[in-house]
Amino acid sequence: MVKKMLVLGATLLLAGGLAWASPDSWTGVVSDSHCGLKHSKASAAAEKCVEKCVSGGGKYVFVSSKKLYQVEPQEKFQGLGGKEVTVTGTMEGDKLTAESVEAATSQ
Repeated sequence: MVKKMLVLGATLLLAGGLAWASPDSWTGVVSDSHCGLKHSKASAAAEKCVEKCVSGGGKYVFVSSKKLYQVEPQEKFQGLGGKEVTVTGTMEGDKLTAESVEAATSQ
């Protein structure tokens, strides 16, 4: 009986740890470090501006719920400036580490 309880406890701890470390998803707009929250809505003008600022040395950032997040790796956001995207990954403070970035789908 004790052995079964130990195995059950270990299984629950492992499952809890896996759930805690699993990636989450956020939807927002890809902006740049120069314009920041100015591009909180997707538009053709924002697309041109963000890509121009990034090509001039700026960094991609992510805007969601009126908050600005630094993103890594930068190459996952390339070509998505000014567009609404869904990012799957992990967040720590204001830093978002992306596992995947996809154009958001409208519902």
